[in-house]
Amino acid sequence: MISRRTVLTATTAGLALSQFPKVLFASQDVAKSYRIGAAEGEHSFYEGAKPSKLWLYNGSAPGPAIFATKGEILEVIFVNHLDEPTTIHWHGIRNINAMDGVPGLTQDAVEPGDSFTYRFPLRDAGTFWYHAHNKAWEQVSRGLYGPLIVKEEGSQSEKGDIVLLVDDWLLDEEEQIHTASLGSLHDWSHGGRHGNFLTVNGRSQPKIEIPAEGPVRLRFISAANARIMRFSLNDGLLMRVVAVDGAPCEPFDIDEVALAPAQRVDILLESGATLQSVWEISTGERVMAASFERRNALSSGLPPSLRAMPWYEKPNPAGARQVDIHMQGGAMGNLMSAEFDGTTRTLQDIARNEKKLWAFNGKIGSYALDIADVKLGDVVQLNVWNDTRWRHAMHLHGQHFWVSSQEFEGGARDLLRDTYLMQPGERAEFLFVADNPGDWLFHCHMLEHHAAGMGGVISIS
Repeated sequence: MISRRTVLTATTAGLALSQFPKVLFASQDVAKSYRIGAAEGEHSFYEGAKPSKLWLYNGSAPGPAIFATKGEILEVIFVNHLDEPTTIHWHGIRNINAMDGVPGLTQDAVEPGDSFTYRFPLRDAGTFWYHAHNKAWEQVSRGLYGPLIVKEEGSQSEKGDIVLLVDDWLLDEEEQIHTASLGSLHDWSHGGRHGNFLTVNGRSQPKIEIPAEGPVRLRFISAANARIMRFSLNDGLLMRVVAVDGAPCEPFDIDEVALAPAQRVDILLESGATLQSVWEISTGERVMAASFERRNALSSGLPPSLRAMPWYEKPNPAGARQVDIHMQGGAMGNLMSAEFDGTTRTLQDIARNEKKLWAFNGKIGSYALDIADVKLGDVVQLNVWNDTRWRHAMHLHGQHFWVSSQEFEGGARDLLRDTYLMQPGERAEFLFVADNPGDWLFHCHMLEHHAAGMGGVISIS
């Protein structure tokens, strides 16, 4: 259950996204360059709170918001001030493979005191985020993440464009990260690490300013390790979905929005005049997540309705390269043994001695596990079967895929996603054009599941 600490007074929250990374220079070759450092730091989740010791980007929780424009080249000079290696993954960006931020696969980990320059073009406008990708199950849970919003070319600053970056922290009685539970085998074999303290933009129950009149766009982003959150608005206001995982979609209306870890959903309200609050409802209890205050201004630059087309049409599955992915393992599962490092061992042995519990096609996953090798330009269909007792948020790096989504009320919808929530026993087809060369990670974004073996590599050459 999300802790009642979420209802403690939090009167001065506002948007934690007001701290922007420093713009170093601009040129025809590099539109924007930023400097971001990872270091230990302290952060107060609400007014009067005891400072919590976290790991932060540029000393803020969440990390500094990066705003950029489609077509620009983004450069981020990253410096690691931690005592352990780390990297940054740019989640949802159809990236250059060498800039994807996966240590041991696309780059070497950035060692303590070292730096790495990420430099890549922004092909798509949408809602994205960035986060640590070395020991992500720990580094993300300690605070290493931030939002990345890419606007369309020629778009203006939009007063009604609001980021809601949500997280559930696992804190102890001193409101510090519950470090004793990090690496818990129970979490790794069950539903993952669930927190007890809800924040929006790094604050408990922030009051967020919105225009007094005009349309409002709410960009929901989940930075949770494993919790699947659900949100509703005050008085049952309908929410019009206009984008999922950054990609525009045919708009549809819902009463509540579900967010698995790493997913994003953009909601458009044609008028924010009656918008008062957003509530988290996944536990069956309505918990105030954030409230809204109106300023004496009109929303500008935000169209009353958004009907942008997806980045690319759903490809024809006829003749697609078929890749079967059988997901097994975890507590109460049917996996008795699996191959690990070339040797078949009992799952009990692997779990006890290696902390590995999940498998693809009978093999414990890793960056060395080849799921498929496909050619550039191939149409690929991943036939994914969640043959486990747990839900999994399956994420494909470097691409978006079409899927018949069962995640929203009102029946199945064809959506372009990069992270899809699969229910126990569900079979789904992920369809995409392999137009981005490189070695791309496919894994569960319940970060403990990934650490315990639910991941592998799809190579496009």
